[in-house]
Amino acid sequence: MTAERGDPTALALRLLARREYGRQELRDKLLRAGYDAGDVALALEALVAAGYQDNARYAEMLTRTRVRQGHGPLRLRQDLQRAGVEATAALEINWLQQAQAVCQKRFGDTPPTDARDYARRARFLAGRGFTGETIRRVLGAGKERDFSAD
Repeated sequence: MTAERGDPTALALRLLARREYGRQELRDKLLRAGYDAGDVALALEALVAAGYQDNARYAEMLTRTRVRQGHGPLRLRQDLQRAGVEATAALEINWLQQAQAVCQKRFGDTPPTDARDYARRARFLAGRGFTGETIRRVLGAGKERDFSAD
């Protein structure tokens, strides 16, 4: 697909009308559409100056979306990094509460019944992007678990 030999601003505005984009992500889309790198840089500068593209706003949107999807801080940080956005204030969330809610939604209120169940839940939370410390706190809930007596 090649772009019309015009200003890439029109395509960028159409994309931004649908959802927020990080600057790097938008630049990559315009370059893949066949626009010249110099024209893309000028168009992005104009969009930022006009307030149509804002990395901070994009980070907030992505943070809300990932939290709603049940993802943790490691996954969020990775997604923001991939989009080329600074991950600062976007990570000020109570991740322990988030992990507890995600675990409760998936497994209910019952604690792990044995070592295998504990490992399954831990893998699930790790796959969602939660830290090891958070996983231990959620699954242990402050109690020492001894599954060897089973």
